[in-house]
Amino acid sequence: MTATLNETLTLLLVEDDAGDAFLVEELLKQAEAPPRITWVRTLDETKARLGPEIQCVLVDLSLPDATGLEALEHVIHLAPHAAVLVLTGLRDAHVGVAAVQAGAQDYLVKQDVDARLLARAIRYAMERKRADLAQRRLVEAELTAKENARLENGLLPVPLLRNRGLRHSTRYLPGSGGRLAGDFLDTVQTPDGSIHVVVGDVCGHGPDEAALGVALRIAWRALVLAGQSGDLLLHTLDTLLRAERKAPEIFTTLCMTTIAPDLGSAQMRVVGHPPPVLVRDGHVQLVESAPSGPPLGIFPDAQWRVLDVPLGERWSMMLYTDGLIEAAVGGEMLGVDGLVDLVRLHGTIDIDRLIGDVGTLNDDLAAVVVGRGEI
Repeated sequence: MTATLNETLTLLLVEDDAGDAFLVEELLKQAEAPPRITWVRTLDETKARLGPEIQCVLVDLSLPDATGLEALEHVIHLAPHAAVLVLTGLRDAHVGVAAVQAGAQDYLVKQDVDARLLARAIRYAMERKRADLAQRRLVEAELTAKENARLENGLLPVPLLRNRGLRHSTRYLPGSGGRLAGDFLDTVQTPDGSIHVVVGDVCGHGPDEAALGVALRIAWRALVLAGQSGDLLLHTLDTLLRAERKAPEIFTTLCMTTIAPDLGSAQMRVVGHPPPVLVRDGHVQLVESAPSGPPLGIFPDAQWRVLDVPLGERWSMMLYTDGLIEAAVGGEMLGVDGLVDLVRLHGTIDIDRLIGDVGTLNDDLAAVVVGRGEI
């Protein structure tokens, strides 16, 4: 009966004995799909031939330039994604057990090998390696998820609010790729009764961008509590961004607003950011289609126009990052106009309903909804 291998594999045979190498090659020729075999005699030759195309390594632990577990350790280091099957002599069976403990997927005693056993051992070694790699990816994913959760906690602060007349809600959702981004939000009420809200987005994805978003959010809160506002606050954030970013092309967009203590008006700066949506006395509109000025991190001497926004008695306003408007609805990107249409359809700003309408988010979303009275 012929041996079976389920796929055409690319193997590296590390064996200094020509007779043993010939035997292995002849046995593997009996497989239903004979593998492609590269034969090398030494560890130095192994280093030159081990590449990403090698799926399994059959290695003798008695080589001219490396013996025992030393040879195995080098092979595992050079080919971390390849299965490793150790070949031992009859008197070295205990070495095979130690090799498995050191990271090999299996071992075979040369004198006991036949075609069927060799093919099965290779197949099992491949499956064990796949399982090992899957387990490693799972552990790495769990560690990444824990790290992301810690960073997300920094992106989701407890609002400092005393005014019970203001409706306030926030949402933060990661995009479909699970990649953490630098979206951030915060709300702070200062002693004079003014309510300050910010939503921002550091360009890019990854832990560095997320950490930078946390740093900017904390800095914004500290500056607001210290009494800074307007362009002075923005220039301070710009200085911090330039000092902390990993590359000069990283920039940050944000929208920040200061709502008057009587909740009847607001002053806003839209810093290269999507414009907020405002529902006022039943009318849905964008606060301003053009931004107040460029993002942070581009022009060191930038200035930002102040937007004066009358609010009135009944209103609701949403500040958000571009993860919302870049979501696909019906095969097309939602966009700012599409977002306004959805709010008009709902008659109010319901962030959970909006998220449900857009479905899968391609990018992170941070949003703050504030309002006064029933809409």
